[in-house]
Amino acid sequence: MLERPDAVLAVIPLLAISGVLVRAAITTTGIATGLLAAPLAPVGYLAALAFVFRELLTGPVAKQAA
Repeated sequence: MLERPDAVLAVIPLLAISGVLVRAAITTTGIATGLLAAPLAPVGYLAALAFVFRELLTGPVAKQAA
């Protein structure tokens, strides 16, 4: 059975790689779209970091600390 900590640990790498995958998908579909896709790579890493901070500030860890 999938529990919350397992789901959180599974989502973090998926978010981190999502920016790279979107960038790769955009660059392979056309010519000169690499310039448009350049800032998309760090977005996935920032989304993963924001998710971790959200879990720490509003998740079960924060509720137990309060």
